[in-house]
Amino acid sequence: EVWTMMNSKYSEFLPSVQNREDLVAKVEGLSMDIDLLKAAIENEVQQDLNVAVTEFTELKQQLERDSVVLSVLKKLQEFDTAVKEFSTALLEERYMPAAQRLEKARSSLRNVESHRGFELRIPKALRKELTVQEQSIIYQLGKEWQKLIVWKLPQSKGSSSLEAVVLSELHLHTVPPQGEDTAVPPVTAVLQALAVMGELHYKLKDFGQLLMEYILKPLISYPSLEPVTEEQPDVFILRFRSQEIAFDEFSPVKVFDKIKLIFEVLHKYLLNVPLEEPEKGGKGGRVTLAELLGELIWEELSNCLIHSCLVHSVPSSSSQLEQYKEVIESTKEFEKALKEMQFLKQDKTALLKYACNVNFHFANKKCQDLIRAARKLMTSEIHDTVKITPDSSSALPELPGPWSGDHPKTHRPSNLLDSGTVNLGSESSLSQSTLSLPTCRISSSVQQLMELAYNTMEEAKTSTKFCCLQLCNCVRDIFHVFCEVVPKYHRENLQKLPQLAAIHYNNCMYIAHHLLTLGHQFRYLTSTVLSDCGGTFVDMVPDFKKLGMECFLAQMQVQKRGVLDRLWSARNFSNMDDDENYCAANKSIKQVLHQLRGLGTVWQDVLPVHVYCKAMGTLLNTALAEIVTRITALEDISAEGADRLYSLCKIMVDEGPQVFTPLLEEDKNKKYQEEVPVYVQKWMTFKELMIILRANLQEIVDRWADGKGPLAEQFSAAEVKGLIRALFRNTERRAAALAKIK
Repeated sequence: EVWTMMNSKYSEFLPSVQNREDLVAKVEGLSMDIDLLKAAIENEVQQDLNVAVTEFTELKQQLERDSVVLSVLKKLQEFDTAVKEFSTALLEERYMPAAQRLEKARSSLRNVESHRGFELRIPKALRKELTVQEQSIIYQLGKEWQKLIVWKLPQSKGSSSLEAVVLSELHLHTVPPQGEDTAVPPVTAVLQALAVMGELHYKLKDFGQLLMEYILKPLISYPSLEPVTEEQPDVFILRFRSQEIAFDEFSPVKVFDKIKLIFEVLHKYLLNVPLEEPEKGGKGGRVTLAELLGELIWEELSNCLIHSCLVHSVPSSSSQLEQYKEVIESTKEFEKALKEMQFLKQDKTALLKYACNVNFHFANKKCQDLIRAARKLMTSEIHDTVKITPDSSSALPELPGPWSGDHPKTHRPSNLLDSGTVNLGSESSLSQSTLSLPTCRISSSVQQLMELAYNTMEEAKTSTKFCCLQLCNCVRDIFHVFCEVVPKYHRENLQKLPQLAAIHYNNCMYIAHHLLTLGHQFRYLTSTVLSDCGGTFVDMVPDFKKLGMECFLAQMQVQKRGVLDRLWSARNFSNMDDDENYCAANKSIKQVLHQLRGLGTVWQDVLPVHVYCKAMGTLLNTALAEIVTRITALEDISAEGADRLYSLCKIMVDEGPQVFTPLLEEDKNKKYQEEVPVYVQKWMTFKELMIILRANLQEIVDRWADGKGPLAEQFSAAEVKGLIRALFRNTERRAAALAKIK
């Protein structure tokens, strides 16, 4: 049974095994076929495929080369066609189409030259041909431009004088002239062709320069110049004539009218030309010749109008500011007209801004004029003087009184007090001369300078806030300039000439005197303005006083050195019994007195009396102190020497007071000559020395009076003992006298 089962299973398995073996045999056969096919493909088909790809690549490259060559040939054909059409149009004097064809030829040539990898010789030849044609049309257009715009200028070209401008003419040929075989092309065609060729900018630049030099600038600079226009059938002529005018004034209104007339005729006959090509004319934003010319010359023209016309029209006084509205309105209309003619862009308003800013320019001009006038006064001669007295009426403007409110009517700055006295209480009062400037002489230029300052402050009152501030600051600047200019400009004279030093001292004190109250007198100006410009001038008073004092004290030092130098030749006043020494001392004394008399004369009626007396007293005191010092230093004085010293001292005592002559009236000077001890500190010392020179020992001891007498007030014990030893021989009486001097 088992065996039977095994046989049945084997019977079932055997057919399937045979079937599988058959399939394996078929697979192996197919595998061999595949290997054979693969080998065939690798050996034969792949080689053919590589050949095909190579052929395809070569064909593609050939196609690309052929396409490029075809494109180049097409552009060359276009170039040739354009050049031929250009030549035809140029012969027919159709300049705009000729320029367009030439531009087309240039574009085609650029396209040909942009292709790389081609060694073509023809582009070089074409470039040369194109350059020749370009120069040909540029030359032809240049000739047409010269026919359209003809300048007839004087032989002295470059001269913009009035005589040269009158001989200048501008001819505009805008239509073909009659009687000529070759008609001039229309202006539009020529200008558009020049624009296409890129030459219009250079032509306009040259035209603009000539227009500025021979037409626009002369019309601005010469008020008498008038433009004359003449229109003929074939030409428009612009020339000039010079008319006599009553006075030479720079009227911006008239200048604007003349310049506007020039641009109107230029716009009509030349500038109103669109520069776009006809086929593009429908587009917006077209550029005209007027716009291009405006861009080239407007900056120069506007600067010329401002600096040669509007500057001169700026008012010189506040009262004329109201009249300046006419200039502002005229400027506005002028700019509007230029913008309508497209010469000026809408955003250009340089002239109007300048004219509308008249307050600023007025203030600057006024300040410049004031500083210039002040500087002229400062550099004028100092010795041209006027006399100032406490009760003299100054030629200054009428100003407000101290209690008259903000807007006073009349009051003089020199009369700050309403009456002769000012009550301080039931028992005290001040005279009218209190706080007044003492009688003296000042430079007339300084008086005029103060008048200028007062007038400027007065004008500031009626000005705008800005002008007011500028004018107030200008007044301060004037005084600052004085401190800088006068000492340097007049330095040599102030050092050498004592009279000028005295006048300069008075000038500084005079200015300082007015600066004390100048700010207060104009306190009705707004507090803000006063605060901005310093509020007051009091801060400058010390500077002016210092300036005057330094100059005068420097002159005093010069005179002191002169006194001491002359006394140096007195040989220390020793050995006066020697005639030669005595003559030298006598000469030096007389030289000192001569010097002082000369000073007294040049300072007479110049310095205030009290200053004069102090100055002369100081110099005389210097001489006396030096003499006292020299004599007290002597160790031996003979009897004859003492007599001669006394005579020399007597000369000083007798003639010294006579140098005090502050006033012109001789009889009035006696008062000050009698008051010499008040001004000369060593006067009493000197007189005591004279007494000693002639006194005996007992008299000297009596005047010493145990250190309580008049001699003790002037000399020390050592000095008195020294004089006794020098004057008297060594005896018991001298020893007794010396013992009492202690």
